[in-house]
Amino acid sequence: MANGTRKNNGLQYLPFENRVAKIDREIADLREQAGEITNNADRIRRLQQDLAAELMRLYSNLTPWQIVQVSRHPQRPLFRDYLNLMIKDHRELHGDRCFGDDPAIVTAFGQIGREKVLVVGQEKGRDIKEKIACNFGCPNPEGYRKALAKMKLAEKFGLPIITFIDTPGAYPGIGAEERGQAQAIAVNLREMSRLRVPIICIVIGEGGSGGALGIGVGDRMAILQYAYYSVISPEGCAGILWHDGTQADKAAQALRLTAPELKELEIVDAIIPESLGGAHRNHHDTIFNVEQYITRTLRDLKRLKIETLLENRYKKILAIGGSEQKILKSRIEKPKIPDRLSVEAQLRDMDKIPLEEETPLGTPIHEID
Repeated sequence: MANGTRKNNGLQYLPFENRVAKIDREIADLREQAGEITNNADRIRRLQQDLAAELMRLYSNLTPWQIVQVSRHPQRPLFRDYLNLMIKDHRELHGDRCFGDDPAIVTAFGQIGREKVLVVGQEKGRDIKEKIACNFGCPNPEGYRKALAKMKLAEKFGLPIITFIDTPGAYPGIGAEERGQAQAIAVNLREMSRLRVPIICIVIGEGGSGGALGIGVGDRMAILQYAYYSVISPEGCAGILWHDGTQADKAAQALRLTAPELKELEIVDAIIPESLGGAHRNHHDTIFNVEQYITRTLRDLKRLKIETLLENRYKKILAIGGSEQKILKSRIEKPKIPDRLSVEAQLRDMDKIPLEEETPLGTPIHEID
């Protein structure tokens, strides 16, 4: 979490939320005044209106770096919150049948609405003990192998797959590299593109590097309003380009990692709205919006034949990056050619030049005057 985060009445505030924290504190103080609730009701109501207006103003003008901070908010709903509040009758599946079980990736069968599905999500952990066990949401290769094994099981029974992406990146430890981290991610990319069931991928927080790609190949890619999806974290990019992690705000601007920019580049298909002030202020509304998106999208995908689904998925993967080139070309202003250098001017000048006696073919260059 960014430095400067403050707590007030259970809520934690980001460095740019000074006025929000002040209004919340005033509302909490008025509510705690015993015997004066009736007299303070009008004032509380006005403060709540001011709070809503301030949140709307603030969150409609966030910079890319501020969006990264919101996506990392310690009270933002994690995958297990979605699992408990949205997935009915879920049963977790463990182990990759090769090395062990990675708690950074959770797999479970369950039901969303009327649809039975397999859910695969990256878990960061809520407290310090959980965070350490989950490597702060950075999966090991056994996590990706576990995810793929359960996906193939879902394919066997014809169940759609829903993946929830929330990771700063795959775990970079020596043990992970020795056990084939890069290979595990690469195999997932190949196999997920071939699975003969609908796949929906949703970025619910951080979507960093190959760690996100390892469970991020599907028929539809969606992202929450204040989440981000990037080839590298802003701090990592700043460390490479400027050798200074404090330049993360510039890196976030350059990476074009926000939901609207990703939608413009056609990397994501949909932006799922969050509650006012971010998902951390209201878990239930945000999770409900995610559930509605999954229900609608599954209904559309299940109408397609499997062969059509696979063909569209393949075309979608090949098209990544194409729209960016079109956007960049459209934004580059074509240089204006001076009139004296235009094709028309050169043709006019050629008409004014008198024709000279033609040089016989085959004459050596040094003999031509």
